Amino acid sequence: MRRRHLVQLAAATIAAPSLSAFAQAFPAKPIRLLVAFPAGGPTDITMRSLADNASKVLGQPVVIENKPGAGGTLPAQQLQTTSADGYTLAQIPLGVFRLPYTTKINWDPVKDIAYVINVTGYAFGIVAPTDGPIKNWNDFVAYAKANPGKLSYGSTGTLTSPHLTTELIAQKLGLVLNHIPYKGSADLNQAILGGQLMAAADSTGFAPLVESGKLRVLNTWGEQRLAKFPDAPTLKELGIDIVQNSPFGIGAPRGTPPDVVKKLHDAFKKAMEEPSYVQSLARYDMLPIYMDSAQYARFAQETFQREKALVEKLGLGKPQ
Repeated sequence: MRRRHLVQLAAATIAAPSLSAFAQAFPAKPIRLLVAFPAGGPTDITMRSLADNASKVLGQPVVIENKPGAGGTLPAQQLQTTSADGYTLAQIPLGVFRLPYTTKINWDPVKDIAYVINVTGYAFGIVAPTDGPIKNWNDFVAYAKANPGKLSYGSTGTLTSPHLTTELIAQKLGLVLNHIPYKGSADLNQAILGGQLMAAADSTGFAPLVESGKLRVLNTWGEQRLAKFPDAPTLKELGIDIVQNSPFGIGAPRGTPPDVVKKLHDAFKKAMEEPSYVQSLARYDMLPIYMDSAQYARFAQETFQREKALVEKLGLGKPQ
């Protein structure tokens, strides 16, 4: 018995440095960061800035791969079939926490993701073409009431925050709208400029089109007005008690070693603090929203419960 104990102790002593060495050696190759929206939109542009900064800290490239579609949930789903070694990471938009309530999945968004760090959130609003019939929010509401189901608006996907928040606004005001989903801001902008939509709900990827005079902002969804669009009222100012900024961050597969998660967290936190990243966010009226790994995991749990209530309220849950 004593001899067996000594052999086991010796084996544990040999194994311990190898695990430590793995953590110290990480990363030994490029890291993939899966982004939930298409290239060229505000999410892609800001995440590329963050990835470039993190690459310098980690000493290995952090390579962006765009995985648009499915309401921004494809990267999180891909984590479920990926090695838990820290070399594949994913952007985690809020839509991930709605998945079990809207579709059948065999994994848990809270338990089956290692939450690394929250990095930012969106500034949202509703816009309309400047040459269209809707000149302000009162026009939007009046048209929708007079023409139930005929006011077409686009979003960046079914069950994304722009879609659900707009439907919640409509429910509060007794409106019936015609929702048309797109894969991301770039596609949505093309559709509204092409005359296919009367309005669009999005993060401020619409900013360049507003600044060029092609779109006008009907409202924004933050706690305060956006500095870039000081004339656009918040939902609260319009009597609608909603604030939406949809924080998002970075996750890894469940079971990723804690030392690796910490190394990733520390690198991305440093990357968030670089002026280049802060400037890229400011371009879209976004701000750094930092949560460490423990805070982000708690946020995931709380959001999971809150999103269940929202989906049920809107009657968008999966059939029983």
